[in-house]
Amino acid sequence: MIKVIDYKAGNAPSVMHAITSLGYNAEFARQGDELADATHILLPGVGSAGATMESLRELNIITALEDAVFRKKTFFLGICVGLQILFQHSEEDDADCLGWLKGKVIKFDASKVRVPQMGWNKVSFTESPINNINNVSAKEGYFYFVNSFHAKPENTDDLWGTADYNGRFTAAVHRDNIFATQFHVEKSGKAGLAILGGFLGLGKGG
Repeated sequence: MIKVIDYKAGNAPSVMHAITSLGYNAEFARQGDELADATHILLPGVGSAGATMESLRELNIITALEDAVFRKKTFFLGICVGLQILFQHSEEDDADCLGWLKGKVIKFDASKVRVPQMGWNKVSFTESPINNINNVSAKEGYFYFVNSFHAKPENTDDLWGTADYNGRFTAAVHRDNIFATQFHVEKSGKAGLAILGGFLGLGKGG
């Protein structure tokens, strides 16, 4: 079963709409035991890193989420702030995050670019299990961003996609069963749905 974590700092309904538009069934998860039967977990994000971490703690869902991702190897997709909190620390709210990936999240330099970045940007991807699932490739597509902060992974092997905003920045990460995008797959048209559909097809032979 596909589960979308629904918390007050997220935009779970729009992600759910994108999933159902692809012909998949999914359910919201608002507490840890609702992740027990998950095959795929999505963590949307709108808002700040600190607020997101606080919401997840209030739901008491973090332990169950980590059990699913690390012990059961459930496929995981973080979106926007859902990518940023995978790292150890974010400058936004001076927040300690999940720490699944080594690195930190920093703010764009407002003296050089408009902050937040808001709009469409081209993303270049490396190879991953998602890129060509169902013979769909979005390796050089344009995706929709709304972000003032971006991740700086310590391990470059975790980089899945990059974009340019006065210099290359992390647009997507991937390690094992963990995937995350800084852009909003649910708002990125056909290219975003190709990524989302590829993720949802993992474990089903493509």
